Amino acid sequence: MAAGDNSARDRGARDRAILVMGAGDAIGSAIMRAFAAKGYIVCGARRDGEKLAPILEQIQGAGGNAHGFGCDARDEEQVADLFAKIELDIAPLDAVIFNVGANVPMKVADTDARKFRKIWEMACYAGFLTGREAAKYMVPRGAGSILFTGATASVRGSAGFGAFASAKHGLRAWAQSMARELGPQNIHVAHVVIDAAVDTAWISEMLPDYEARKAEDAVVGPDALAANYVMLHEQPRSAWTHEIDVRPWKETW
Repeated sequence: MAAGDNSARDRGARDRAILVMGAGDAIGSAIMRAFAAKGYIVCGARRDGEKLAPILEQIQGAGGNAHGFGCDARDEEQVADLFAKIELDIAPLDAVIFNVGANVPMKVADTDARKFRKIWEMACYAGFLTGREAAKYMVPRGAGSILFTGATASVRGSAGFGAFASAKHGLRAWAQSMARELGPQNIHVAHVVIDAAVDTAWISEMLPDYEARKAEDAVVGPDALAANYVMLHEQPRSAWTHEIDVRPWKETW
């Protein structure tokens, strides 16, 4: 590998941290597990930090190094403080994953300004704060990955999801602009479009044929999904991917 390459294999994962902003019970926790299995120090953040206890116990019980934090990703001061604390007290951040969810369906006439603004703050503005803070630390070091979780709404708006789609479109555009500015500085910015149902508790309640789909691998498994984030982070810089879309084998295009 070339000197200065972005691959963690050059630098050793055990003295590098990763942060999952929006470390929920499904996708976020799976990403933490995936990076922990590769030897990284994993940090997870969500508004209610106490809810991270199960994933922290799981990773630590398997011999991994995991830390949890309470943080409102929409609050500029809290986000800045979180990054400073990890960098000072834990380890340099090698990868930052923005995974905050805001998938709230509502019809146009029912979308008041407060709801629209809140969804935008969660799905777009919080991504700006997270990406900016990550860049502040990574650019001087000349290495790192900043990865964003997208959705079907990142590329097309659907009926009943106007606010969510507008925010996800904005997040995708932010990721594209970051990639073009930071790529030449050896910072890998990538966007993961999850264009399918992910196997979560919410999906299991919403899909009437959930059990049949799961039996056929027709819903996205969180652990299988998480492997894509590790792959993106460890890609050689001569063949970086900016955007991938993920769907199970039976999903239609």
